[in-house]
Formats: sequence, structure tokens, C-alpha cells
Amino acid sequence: MRYVLALAASAAIPAVAAAQGQSFQIAPPAQQIALAVLPAPSGFRDASTVLGYRPDGSLVRLRMGDNGIICLADDPKEPRFHASCYHESLEPFMASGRAIRARHGAKRELSDSIRLVEIRRGRYRIPANAVLYQIFAETDSVDAATAKVRSPSYLHVVYTPYATSKTTGISTDAMRGTPWLMYPGKPWAHIMIVP
Repeated sequence: MRYVLALAASAAIPAVAAAQGQSFQIAPPAQQIALAVLPAPSGFRDASTVLGYRPDGSLVRLRMGDNGIICLADDPKEPRFHASCYHESLEPFMASGRAIRARHGAKRELSDSIRLVEIRRGRYRIPANAVLYQIFAETDSVDAATAKVRSPSYLHVVYTPYATSKTTGISTDAMRGTPWLMYPGKPWAHIMIVP
């Protein structure tokens, strides 16, 4: 039930740019869907739920899937291309992050404080071993018509609530070619993997 409520709430959040009267290009739904599913393993793409954007910049569900994976299309107001796919159990956490950014901007310390309060109040929990797949690229390297991205960067995130270097044996130092741990000891601790 919490997932359904979070998904409905996330679809109603207006984009910051729309509220400020800025204009930006929104790709047609089919193109948003094709690009949004790129981070997911190929076997998950066709049956994933996809969240994308309306012409006014607000978030909307573009496609309902049935495999438990949610893919988020590129936010047109961001300077770089970014799409992500994750297990539906992460949606309350992800929806909270989108809502916080819409209200307060990308202030990491404020976002962390608000999310910690939400978790302590039982609003949601971070599931262990849930994976977030991401793809990044420069905007001019994306061909929306063919859903092709030149020179993409990929990042996989595995959530390991409250994990530390001691409990995982994974360093908190970001080193090329080696997984590293971020936010050790926090409810949203996670292992970063560059495939």
C-alpha cells in the first residue's frame, strides 16, 4: 500500500522548472520510455514500469509494468542525461528524494536530515540488497529518436542499510575498478559499482 501511495504522490509532484516558468524540451512518451529503460538489464526492460515527464514538466507514469522494476526517464531540466531503474521497494525512498529536491533543491545535508526523520518515523525503510541501475551521458550524445547514447557511463548501487567498512570489508574510498561504500552506518548505506 505504501508503494502505491508513493507512486501516486510522485506522479503529482510538479517539476521545479515548470513552477518557475522555465521551458525545456520534453521527448514524446515512447522516446522517454526507450531511453529510461537503458540502465536496466535487458531482460527487465520490456516489463518495467516507466515514470517520465509531461509537457508541463510534471512527473507521470508513462507505462505500467509487471516485473517489479521502475525506470525513471531523464529529467529534462537537468544539464546531463540521466536515467535510472530500481526495484519497486525503493520507490518510497526515491519519491521522497524527488519531493525534497522539488521543495528545497539539491541540498544533500538537508535531504539526508529529512530522510533520516522519515525513516525513524517509519514512513518507509530501505530494503537490503535492492539495486539501482543508472546511466549518465552528456545531453548532446543522446539520440532520443533511436534511443542510442554515445559514451555512456553506468553506475550500479546496491543498498546495504547500516553497513560499514568493518561489516562489509569494502572501503569508503572511491577507486576506479573497485566497489566502494557510501554513507556507512546510515539507513541508506550503499555499495557503488562501476560495471
